[in-house]
Amino acid sequence: MGDAAQPVSDEESLTAKLSVLNDLILEDILIAKAREAKVEVADKELDNAYAEARKNITDEAYQQELTTRGATAADMRDALRRQLLTQKFVEQQVGAKIAVTAQEVSDFFLANRSQFNLAEEAYHIAQIAVTPAREAQLANRTGDDAATPQAAATKVAMLMERLKAGANFAELARDYSEDPESAPRGGDLGLIPMSRLKQAPQQLRDVVLKKAPGTVSVASAGGAHTLVLVVAHEPAGQRDLSTPGVNDRITEALKSRKEQLLRAAYLTAVREDAHVVNYLARRLVEAQGKLPGAPAPAPGPAPAQKAK
Repeated sequence: MGDAAQPVSDEESLTAKLSVLNDLILEDILIAKAREAKVEVADKELDNAYAEARKNITDEAYQQELTTRGATAADMRDALRRQLLTQKFVEQQVGAKIAVTAQEVSDFFLANRSQFNLAEEAYHIAQIAVTPAREAQLANRTGDDAATPQAAATKVAMLMERLKAGANFAELARDYSEDPESAPRGGDLGLIPMSRLKQAPQQLRDVVLKKAPGTVSVASAGGAHTLVLVVAHEPAGQRDLSTPGVNDRITEALKSRKEQLLRAAYLTAVREDAHVVNYLARRLVEAQGKLPGAPAPAPGPAPAQKAK
């Protein structure tokens, strides 16, 4: 998955393998639980997602990507089905159970009233960040991470097409943004005062200033891209809960906080409830970080499952 032009050390390669293995372990646990809960991905849903994923990739580029990954089209469809299944199950267990009450919104506003008193004109914006290199930290829901300039450009084109087709910006940010800070919040950056915008790079100012609310534009520099949504343009002055957009903005922020916390807690809990032996990690500890050349011994009987 990495950039072939950037060689990695044995230690970096093994660290990456451990990370991938941990992701696969958690995915297997979630899929097992999804099947117990009778959560399914319909063939039509998979077909639509597969067609969407290939929409902006030529057949030649797609075949080249399959060759690079040592995978087949069937492998890619299976990986996509697993991804959709885990997303649907976690949404059922986490997202669908989150509620924000009117009292919570009111309490937040009263405790943070000063935040809604704008000393100067400001823009409320959200972003989806896409970079041409692997990220050290990733917080989006799909684990998607462009690794090359071509992959980054293709990803941006895909995201813009999905937005044009009516996809929700916040959901795409949670699924695909490579900024670990804003991705869990649906890309929300809050209100940015005019004085800060004037200090931003020209390409960023151009996609914000004088743009109508609801507009999405792309700022690009050095192979990196930022999809910027102008949520609102706010004049200076005090707001209250009757001001258009204030209630919705607080509700979305509180919901995002709850979802981020509950999702992290839920994934930790299901991982802890399953008894899993990571033989790769054990071998690395025993070899003091160097993978032994000899093949691993065959594992003994699988330990009993702690919990369903």
